[in-house]
Amino acid sequence: MTITQLYYVLAVAENQNFTKAAEKCFVTQPTLSMQIQKLEDQLDVQIFDRSKKPIELTDVGKKIVNQARNIVNESYRIQDIVDQQKGFIGGEFRLGIIPTIMPTLLPMFLKSFIKKHPKVKLKIEELTTEEIITRIKDGHLDAAIAATPLEDENIKERVLYFEPFVSYIPNGHRLHTNNKIDVTDLDVDDMLLLEDGHCFRDGVLNLCKAFKDHVDDKFQLESGSIETLIKLSNEGLGMTLLPYLHTLDINSSETKNLHYFNDPTPAREVSIIYHKSELKMQIIEALQDVISGIIRGAIAFQNVKIVSPLPK
Repeated sequence: MTITQLYYVLAVAENQNFTKAAEKCFVTQPTLSMQIQKLEDQLDVQIFDRSKKPIELTDVGKKIVNQARNIVNESYRIQDIVDQQKGFIGGEFRLGIIPTIMPTLLPMFLKSFIKKHPKVKLKIEELTTEEIITRIKDGHLDAAIAATPLEDENIKERVLYFEPFVSYIPNGHRLHTNNKIDVTDLDVDDMLLLEDGHCFRDGVLNLCKAFKDHVDDKFQLESGSIETLIKLSNEGLGMTLLPYLHTLDINSSETKNLHYFNDPTPAREVSIIYHKSELKMQIIEALQDVISGIIRGAIAFQNVKIVSPLPK
């Protein structure tokens, strides 16, 4: 049994196709098939049911894949140990960022990080929290930046900052004349929300539900982007809530629509998250160091109350 064979098994399990798996592994399909067949012969079991289209794992195959993933991840630790011993911060690093954080945070830290750590090759993807968790567990992401806590025993979290919620209330709305907003003022029936699947949406719903006996999941309008929510709000279709960093780019003519909450300000916890196996920690710590240093100058709120991003 070899690490390479296990790596091939994981590729087939992911792609459910031998040809696609071979392409991902940069080997010929006969080579990949032969190595998997050798492993099955050695173990005297069938890992894959080849009669199914697409190919499926057998019951024992599912257990083997889970163990293979652990072994392959642990094999990467050897190079990781060497890199840390040498103080080397470099190589490919796959980072996921959720959509409501990507457009504001990434421009703030990317240039500084690249300048400070030029040997790191960042591969950044915008992904939902659900996609991020799956990819971290499957070994397809090294880390991610997301709203926490996630309460997943396989995922570790390092808090980067707390980002307050800010109300965006257009002229003519019942709350527009309020200097400050209380969370008890919120009514989901006149609030514009992001589409289902965004953890910021779930945070807003959790905030509303905390002060209401019942909140119907029926809304006037939902959108895929915060920028669209602002435009819809300007048209008089309702108020919305924004993450604080998004308010820094608001047009000067729209700042009059920003209303801050009374203390304690509701906020989301933003963390860098990674697998409990703790691979590539030197790069994770470097990211944490750069981001924390930059964000301290942007967010000065102290008295905050963390709102869970988990749907309830």
